[in-house]
Amino acid sequence: MAAHKPLVSIIVPVYGVEKYVGKSIESLQAQTFTDWECFLVDDGTKDRSGIICDEYAARDDRLIVIHKENGGAHTARNVAIEQARGKYFYFMDPDDWTEPTMLEDMVALAEQHEAELVITGYFIDTYYSDTAYVTHENAQPSQVFKTRREFRENAYRLFDCNLLYTPWNKLYLGKYIMEHNLRFPLTFWDDFPFNLSVLRDVERVVVSDKKYYHFMRARAESETAKYRPEMYDKREEEHGWMVDLYKHWEIDDENSREFLARRYIERVVGCVENVTNPACTLTSKEKRTEIRRMIRDPKVKELLRVVKPRSTMMKLMLIPVRMGSATLTKWEGNIISNVKRRNAKLFASLKANR
Repeated sequence: MAAHKPLVSIIVPVYGVEKYVGKSIESLQAQTFTDWECFLVDDGTKDRSGIICDEYAARDDRLIVIHKENGGAHTARNVAIEQARGKYFYFMDPDDWTEPTMLEDMVALAEQHEAELVITGYFIDTYYSDTAYVTHENAQPSQVFKTRREFRENAYRLFDCNLLYTPWNKLYLGKYIMEHNLRFPLTFWDDFPFNLSVLRDVERVVVSDKKYYHFMRARAESETAKYRPEMYDKREEEHGWMVDLYKHWEIDDENSREFLARRYIERVVGCVENVTNPACTLTSKEKRTEIRRMIRDPKVKELLRVVKPRSTMMKLMLIPVRMGSATLTKWEGNIISNVKRRNAKLFASLKANR
């Protein structure tokens, strides 16, 4: 008799999360939908995360632990993709958790509409102490895109709400992933280019306004909290990917152009903040030189003509950039960096309402 193939394959890369991975696993075990397998991929973690995964797997045969040498989250996910048997794939981070009806609702939408991709809303839980946190919600109205063109013309709304960048608020049709030979690439922040490769030719997309996933933003050792010396070059590369995607889609309407411009400018501001991070080893003069290189790129001046800031705060933040003043922009970056480090609650609120 052939072995039962679960409907959903869950893939979780595990590294350095001994404080969190238990809650993550338990939130999966609490799902009202039970026909799943879960690959917990120990990516050579140095703490007890892998041992904790083994302990849970010993009590639940749906949990499959893979131990491997450290290679990054992308290798961990890709190893599991090769072994996944489910009709649908779901990717989760090991330090987050989910609401109980998430898989049941996502699978129901996928089956009802024969979807290649299901997208839902999510919660951002920003901790400003060990137990206190503030929650922000990201979601868009429910919608079934009946044509590829309809999805592409409305994708800017989903990008704007940060619904298309991450893998953990999505259910993917496994056949689509495998037939297009889609894998997570060798890079940090690997989920973004992976999702772009999925979106490139996807056709049957369903969006749900319901929110299930709890993303923990303020963990000090999180990838999103580090100083990145290569961030600006990475953001330039990502902008190129986005421009290429829209060219491939043959979408060039006013709303999409404004979104692409605003997305780029907002990330330039983020790169300025990154340079003013105390962990940056550049001298004050070198920081100004680097910031000047960013804000005086001809592309910035061109895109600023298109940008329509959505808040008074963002309008004010763009004034030094529009002026081309490296000194004022550096001063602004210092303020943002200080707020980010010293008041996570305030920073999360400002970012959510930018």
